[in-house]
Amino acid sequence: MYDDKELKEYRDLLPPPDNFEEGFDWKTIIGAIFIGFLMMPGSMYLQLVIGQGIGPAARWVTIILFAEIAKRAHSDLKQQEIFLLYYMAGAALASPFSGLLWSQYLVQSDAARMLGVTEFIPSWIAPSPESQSMIERSFFHRDWLIPILLLVGSQIIQRIDHFGLGYALYRITSDVEKLPFPMAPVAALGTMALAESAEEKKASWKWRVFSIGGVIGLVFGFVYVLLPIISGLIFTEQIRIIPIPWIELTAYTEDILPAVATGLQLDLGLLFVGMVLPFWAVIGGLIGLIITIILNPILYSAGILSRWHPGMATVDTVFANNFDFYMSFGIGLGLAIGVIGVWSVVRSFRTKDKNRGTLHDLFHPPPGRGDFNFWIAIAIYFFSTLAYVGLCVWLVPSFPWVFFLAYGFIYTPVISYITARMEGIAGQFVSLPLVREASFIAGARFFGYQGIEIWYAPIPIHNYGEATVQFRQIELTGTSLRGIIKAEILVFPIVMVASLMFSQFIWRLAPIPSASYPFAQELWHLQALNTLLMQTSTLEGNSMFYQALNGTTVFSGLGFGLMMYMILSLFGLPVLLIYGVVRGLGQSTPHGLILEVAGALVGRYFFYKKYGPMWRQYAPVLLAGFSCGMGLSGMFAMGFALIMKSLGHMSY
Repeated sequence: MYDDKELKEYRDLLPPPDNFEEGFDWKTIIGAIFIGFLMMPGSMYLQLVIGQGIGPAARWVTIILFAEIAKRAHSDLKQQEIFLLYYMAGAALASPFSGLLWSQYLVQSDAARMLGVTEFIPSWIAPSPESQSMIERSFFHRDWLIPILLLVGSQIIQRIDHFGLGYALYRITSDVEKLPFPMAPVAALGTMALAESAEEKKASWKWRVFSIGGVIGLVFGFVYVLLPIISGLIFTEQIRIIPIPWIELTAYTEDILPAVATGLQLDLGLLFVGMVLPFWAVIGGLIGLIITIILNPILYSAGILSRWHPGMATVDTVFANNFDFYMSFGIGLGLAIGVIGVWSVVRSFRTKDKNRGTLHDLFHPPPGRGDFNFWIAIAIYFFSTLAYVGLCVWLVPSFPWVFFLAYGFIYTPVISYITARMEGIAGQFVSLPLVREASFIAGARFFGYQGIEIWYAPIPIHNYGEATVQFRQIELTGTSLRGIIKAEILVFPIVMVASLMFSQFIWRLAPIPSASYPFAQELWHLQALNTLLMQTSTLEGNSMFYQALNGTTVFSGLGFGLMMYMILSLFGLPVLLIYGVVRGLGQSTPHGLILEVAGALVGRYFFYKKYGPMWRQYAPVLLAGFSCGMGLSGMFAMGFALIMKSLGHMSY
């Protein structure tokens, strides 16, 4: 896996810099306020309307705006300042109070009533459906006080925790083991493209490619986002040239392909994503989808997919198939990925690398990077984990506390290190499926716990391996870690205030989900069914989770995954295929995979042949530009919609 040809191309995209700067100044302070109070509401609104926020777009829009202002002030933005704006935008757009919008829906949902769990959802997650706050659609009510305080406390611990074990693993895997982190340069290249334009250098290929992607995003965003939203405000019905979220075809294919969810998602962004993702991972997803299309009619004929019946649309079809087969099969596939990940780590230790560092490098990092003492990171990890344990013991006193300690101090460091090495070697995230869920069920079975509060508690099960990639990105852009720490401190209060304000505002405009938020109306029911089905496993009686779980199917998934890995290894095929196959068999809505595959094929067999290895650098910058253009369209539509709708709610 370490020597995969495609991964080598990603590994060599960007060498580490020699000089580091903080990049934190008055520009970043203004940027944080701009992101929190102008970008965040647009991202939240679009997430409910089309299923994707403006996360990447908000970053690029912020950078472009500040770069242009700097030019007119006869100043410029350094690369480090640009990356800090990029970083803060990502941190700010993860709106924590959006989770409360989901919680208010969950406690009132048809799925909760159908599964009989409404009364068991704890009040520290959301008030009961009969609460006056639900009727008024207001978070500014005493019934929401405890959920809000708990959320704020968890967020504080999480921000501190960011510089704990994840940073320690970055020091180990990057400074000592010298792993290449092949996917880290992809994220860094976009900011470097804008850094060149901000410094008023001669226009390079990066800025031209970014501009091309931006124009395409603007045009598509007008048709896909802007036109439906504005027309819906002016006329009685929206004008949708391109259906959101997809074209539903299941009813037309159910006679030929029973129990197969068919459709097509026409989001052009998926085409660009397919160009950026590793080719064989995308093709693996297509193989997984083809296997599903062939397998589902066979399983239906054999009576295994028994809950599906003609007339079901995509959401109901996917849930029924998950219940009957794919949940158990997916658990087995996930276990296979975990076994492969552990084996890859063990095998990599056997490979001698002359470039590998020593323990001296662990305690003497490169100068100028802004690193702090390794043992401080370990202390942060211990503090945050114990804080999580304390919260869990307080919230769920009837659950065995020894599980919380095992989560935080045994499972978390082991899986985090495995993931950090897999990210460093192959750019792949590793997770062992249902470890958390299995432990909850064990607590219910062997220790007499009953209830579903444990599913909502801030359990200290984390995978910090992914954070190592982010720290590597910081290093590649020449940004000092001190600037990142200052940005985290600055962004936190802005994020919390803005997130609460705009969550309240959006909820008051219309119920969530409703026709005003089509994506949430279409998919939240499926998400609630899947979520609550699992939670019934710790309730007394014949849980629907146990009905859906099948040991034979789990082992068949495990065997299939391991067999696929051995076949790929035997024939020398790219191991990334197996990750793609697992994604294709994941039974999420498969309609977007078609455009991803089209993007991968066009990128590899047209653009790569035309531009050579440079296409690897063009593709992520093109995607960044497209995201920026889409975001501009979405932000304009959001602003227009919020203003027009708020005028109709004068009581607000």
